[in-house]
Amino acid sequence: MAKKNTIWQNTIFIFFAILTTISFTLNIYNLDKLIKNISFTSTSASIESNLTMYGPFKVGALMLLILVIFFYLLYKRYYNKNKSNSFIFIILAALFSLFMLFGYSYSVTNSWDLIFGSIPLFILSIFIFIGYYVFFKVVINLIYDFLTKIKLEEKTAKNKILNYLFNEHPFRSTFIILFICWLPYIIAFYPGILSPDPSNQIKQFFNLDTQYREYVVMIDENVPITNHHPVLHTVILGTLTYLGRALGSANAGIFMYSIMQIILLLSLLSYTIYYMKKLNTPYLIRIISLIIYAFVPIYPLYAMSTLKDVIFAILVIFYIMKLYECIKYAGSDYYNKKNIFILIILMLLITLFRNNGIYLILMSFPFLLIIDHKNIKKIIFTLLIPILGYYSFTNVLLPYLKVTPGSIREVLSIPFQQTARYVKEYPEEVSEEEKKIIDKILTYDTLAERYKPEISDPVKNAYNKYATKDDLKAYFKVWFIDFFKHPNVYLEATINNTYGYFYPDQKKWYVYFSYDKRLKETGEIDYHYNKLKDLRKGLSSYASVFPYIPGIGSLVSIGFCTWLCMMMFAFLIKAQKYKYLIYFTPVISLILVCIASPVNTYFRYTLGYTFAIPILISLTLNVINESKKEGKKK
Repeated sequence: MAKKNTIWQNTIFIFFAILTTISFTLNIYNLDKLIKNISFTSTSASIESNLTMYGPFKVGALMLLILVIFFYLLYKRYYNKNKSNSFIFIILAALFSLFMLFGYSYSVTNSWDLIFGSIPLFILSIFIFIGYYVFFKVVINLIYDFLTKIKLEEKTAKNKILNYLFNEHPFRSTFIILFICWLPYIIAFYPGILSPDPSNQIKQFFNLDTQYREYVVMIDENVPITNHHPVLHTVILGTLTYLGRALGSANAGIFMYSIMQIILLLSLLSYTIYYMKKLNTPYLIRIISLIIYAFVPIYPLYAMSTLKDVIFAILVIFYIMKLYECIKYAGSDYYNKKNIFILIILMLLITLFRNNGIYLILMSFPFLLIIDHKNIKKIIFTLLIPILGYYSFTNVLLPYLKVTPGSIREVLSIPFQQTARYVKEYPEEVSEEEKKIIDKILTYDTLAERYKPEISDPVKNAYNKYATKDDLKAYFKVWFIDFFKHPNVYLEATINNTYGYFYPDQKKWYVYFSYDKRLKETGEIDYHYNKLKDLRKGLSSYASVFPYIPGIGSLVSIGFCTWLCMMMFAFLIKAQKYKYLIYFTPVISLILVCIASPVNTYFRYTLGYTFAIPILISLTLNVINESKKEGKKK
């Protein structure tokens, strides 16, 4: 009987291994094309030609066999090892499998046609889902088991160099090493990398015409700055540029900003290594984190990019660590004057450096009230001060200074994209009355042509800034009615504009290194790169190739980073450390913002959690170890 069970299990594992191999290697798009192009009347020559053109597998026969054997051995050894089958891991494996299925379909066809396009494709998708699911379930359990076996290193390292770097002087050592490794980028991209947004912010500060005036009805035409981008960041960037120009070089002023940002990011990353030491994180994790900070190009390139997102990310990562402390020391005297002051300033700056920062705070800090009854009054006080400061700044000070708020269109990417896709796919179902209503908001005649599945800017750039509340109310009535006609179109539009944040194989809008001519063309601000063109070209090429390096390229995959965060969240649930889920609420907030954002797979929107991955791993490892110790005591 036992032998029969063994044969049956081996048969199942072989079946799973074949499905997983197919899942990772089958090119469904090519397979679909191949089937459509081959008919009963096709000649052997035409079949051979189609097989060459639409080869259904991404690898050769030998590699397929090797993969089947590898997955078979993996499942034979580990599939039944963890019999708990934690429900949260089952959900996570299913989600990852769906992300792979839908991500691939949308990356190739901008639709879910490779899943729902035909009955054969749907049946094939079910088998591919099973192949992915079995693999992810095993891997997730293996990773969790591995983390539970890692021991925290409370002793000093035997190696003198390791001990000096990571125990005696972790902050200073990290800062110096990273500065040396980043120095080629600092030199090559002097005075700083200006992309379109910061270039236009500087133009605003200097009262030069920008597109932002077209987005809103200006309160005062003599006050060029709007709150489309956070005013605080615009003023800091503009003031330093002005100061540099007054001293004889706009480049020098922009470099002042770059140096300030470099020091802040270096300090934050150095502090994470220092914090890992406090958490007794294993040396190997600290070493790997340092190597990632030093040699993964997103860190030095964003350090030199004058975007608001960089300082915002620095603040968010520091905030995550402070949240962890608030949770760990709940019920104690943690809320002294020093910590309350730090938290208030930190939360206030987060709200002022990104317009959606207030939602991040409101979606995270109030949860502390649930777990810390002793300090309720202090938590409420600590929360209310930055909230009052933010609303006083935006609703009192900025109107007083005649600074125009950003357009409401910035938060309407989701419905606007849904309407645009609906108009593109079902124009005959849009009545004349509906056309007039939509036209008052989005210029109907060119709406279908402007629709780009992965970026909403072409659609929302035609938003009528003079639209009234009644116009918007009428538009949303039409939007709601059309939803019930074809809800699939709305869902597809949203998935198409967001799937890259959950699909590891999508890499777009990654880093900035190109020279932006906007300031130079004004004739008033002489911003320019230095003459080290070859060095810039070499570093830019390295950054461009990095996402495609097998294995380590995943470090700059938004989807992969999102998966890591989801796994850590699930591990906390598995360890029953529910209160610590609170330090992941800023990450959840950022992911939700990405879903509502105008661009799919836009790396700068994710800096607050992609840059935080090393410290998040360290925090989660510490919590899991704490759970393990508690389990032994029981």
